[in-house]
Amino acid sequence: MASPAHDPGPVLDQDGVRLTVDDAIATVTLTNPAKRNAQSPALWRALTEAGRRLPGSVRVVVLRAEGKSFSAGLDRQAFTPEGFDGEPSFIDLARGGDAELDATITEYQEAFTWWRRSDILSVAAVQGHAIGAGFQLALACDLRVVADDVQFAMRETSLGLVPDLTGTHPLVSLVGYARALEICATGRFVTAEEAVTTGLANLAVPADQLDGAVHDLVSAVLAAPRDAVVETKALLQGARDRDYESQRAAERAAQARRLRDLAGIGE
Repeated sequence: MASPAHDPGPVLDQDGVRLTVDDAIATVTLTNPAKRNAQSPALWRALTEAGRRLPGSVRVVVLRAEGKSFSAGLDRQAFTPEGFDGEPSFIDLARGGDAELDATITEYQEAFTWWRRSDILSVAAVQGHAIGAGFQLALACDLRVVADDVQFAMRETSLGLVPDLTGTHPLVSLVGYARALEICATGRFVTAEEAVTTGLANLAVPADQLDGAVHDLVSAVLAAPRDAVVETKALLQGARDRDYESQRAAERAAQARRLRDLAGIGE
């Protein structure tokens, strides 16, 4: 009788973040639904560590969250004088020097940067509230599939702050400067219908179909050869910074690499 398959368990499970890996698919789950997956420096460090622990076999990373809300944003404890246990409060950070403050924010941002690495494709599955840091975490991914109850909002400006967790660049790239400014300056909610219409989301489905829709998308991505997806992602990422002729040249170079690879001819 065959023995049951061994479940190695999570690769990481700490500070509200769980990373599991199933061959080519990694899943990063926010695991504090009681607090609507509110974010903290400890959670950001755990997200950064999840990126570092991805095995080379991983092609797709799915970001999801337990509970009714994807993430309600920054834990309001950050704004109290005491802040988080073992962490400098935001008030303490504000009193520090420019270099120290810059270094701290840079560390926080690392939790949001690795999702666009060229060797992986990341998909955020978003339901309920995705506010502030939650919105920016969804924006950190390459693709977003949302439930029809999703509510995106960028509330930093309403609190006297600015979005500083890497969300401004993808937001402007997706919806344009004027709409991005309006979303940030007003702090209003963006619903599923508007998210799909403006390009913030690739697809919106009923909440009970979210996991299935993400599974179908991931399966479609994995059906294509890995190297072709990696090259295409890099080609599209670079298109924003190239003029037309430079992009044509990049296409030719990328295709030459693919053809040589398929023919078994080295560079």
